[in-house]
Amino acid sequence: MASLYSQRDANIRRTWFLLGSFLILVIAIGFVFAQAYRSPGILYLAVALAIGMNLIGYFASDQIALAMARAQPIQKKDNPYLWNMVENLAITAGLPMPRVFVTPELQVNAFATGRDPKHAAIAVTAGALQKLENEELEGVLAHELSHVGNRDTLVMTVAVILAGIISIASDFFLRSMWFGGGGGHDRDSDNRGGNLFAVVGIALAILAPIGAMLIQLAISRKREFLADASGALLTRYPEGLARALEKIGGDRTPMQAASDATAHLWISNPFKGKAISGFHKLFLTHPPIAERIAALRGMAT
Repeated sequence: MASLYSQRDANIRRTWFLLGSFLILVIAIGFVFAQAYRSPGILYLAVALAIGMNLIGYFASDQIALAMARAQPIQKKDNPYLWNMVENLAITAGLPMPRVFVTPELQVNAFATGRDPKHAAIAVTAGALQKLENEELEGVLAHELSHVGNRDTLVMTVAVILAGIISIASDFFLRSMWFGGGGGHDRDSDNRGGNLFAVVGIALAILAPIGAMLIQLAISRKREFLADASGALLTRYPEGLARALEKIGGDRTPMQAASDATAHLWISNPFKGKAISGFHKLFLTHPPIAERIAALRGMAT
């Protein structure tokens, strides 16, 4: 129990670290522009943007993650089988009933999101519902509920917004660098603006993978092993999740909605069936499936 509380506290600290780092980064960029263009309004805009994005990251990132995954909410009447399984596991875990979603993806996968158990949601792919047996699906759902109980979803969900904003900002400034920046009224001002956009564009191109690595540090791979173990204890049948992971590992069905910003949310790497670039690999925070299966089967011996 002490280790569980320690894990929750660590996740809260990681979340505030991510939010604080993003706040400082955006304000720093705003300060550079304000100095270059001698316009304090740019700095004020940057501060407002940073605060606004942090609030969105904390309060609305779960909705954004679900929208990016094309997840649709269901009620008990829509899928009693899935609903009852989630409800029974939530009662056993002593957690509030999370919102339940289904995505149209045919890849076997699932994720949990939400800033706390009262605002949690679990999304399952159509492929998981079609291809997993009862005990296997139960193991996957128990794993995701364990993320909720361990407060993993707080830092995981906030990271969606921060990773997305880093990527968008990098793309924006790189395009500005190529097409020209600055709004001065003379050649020196234009040159200064263009050079500034070039410097910021290059800096953000470097910061994007660094930001991904920070997310990797914040979202430790240990959380997956912990959720596997917690889920197995919840179902009291480690083999169910182990067999599910075997199917997930062997499933090469591509995911249409796979995204760097949400890759860390899924129970397994969503970029299956696609060539994974070095940049994508920076966002992969999952330990090898073989190691997870071995750990689960070691619990049963």
